[in-house]
Amino acid sequence: MNTRDARILVVEDNDTLRRGIALALRESWSDVDDLAAGDAAVERIRDPAVDPYDVIITDLRLPGADGLEVLGAARERDRRTSVLVMTAYGSIETAVGAMRSGAWDFVQKPLDLDQLELRVVRAVDHRRLLHEVTELRAKEAARDVVEQIVGDSPALRSAMDLARRVAPTRSTVLVTGETGTGKELIAGLIHRASSRSDGPLVKVNCAALPETLLESELFGHERG
Repeated sequence: MNTRDARILVVEDNDTLRRGIALALRESWSDVDDLAAGDAAVERIRDPAVDPYDVIITDLRLPGADGLEVLGAARERDRRTSVLVMTAYGSIETAVGAMRSGAWDFVQKPLDLDQLELRVVRAVDHRRLLHEVTELRAKEAARDVVEQIVGDSPALRSAMDLARRVAPTRSTVLVTGETGTGKELIAGLIHRASSRSDGPLVKVNCAALPETLLESELFGHERG
């Protein structure tokens, strides 16, 4: 059977239900993970080595962390991830609250697997539409930044081409150059052409920070 490409995570502490959902979804989708605990799901979602999920299906009541925390982690990682909340009868109000917090939809237990599959299809299509819109906006914004960069030398064209190629990736980028060569504009081009273009581009003047505070200002600090 042909499967569609999508990364899906199922979070449910009932082993029988979780495995049943995952097994049914694997008949149609190429990449389905399942976890029993909310804290494990939050850790997986936040792991930079793990690609973001297209769809997350989560129960609200979970050990370790509840479904709202799973939803929050997903929204922090990638706001385009579609989160489906599973809820038992009598918890509809909580599910509606989850939707107000950013969930894409909710499904009521006992689950109808055919209806769940239909919602997953819609959620994946919704995610891909958002991705296409984000890419179009990023390209338009990047063109605006390019117009601010004056010059046509081979070195500048090479730098701009590299910036465009690295922007869609999750790679760490270091831009170097003498004062006035356009480092900040190149950084702006990378940001505008990335999937994070709807978020802020935070600028820090490292020269104005004391050496003792530089690392904690950039990377955070924990007591002890």
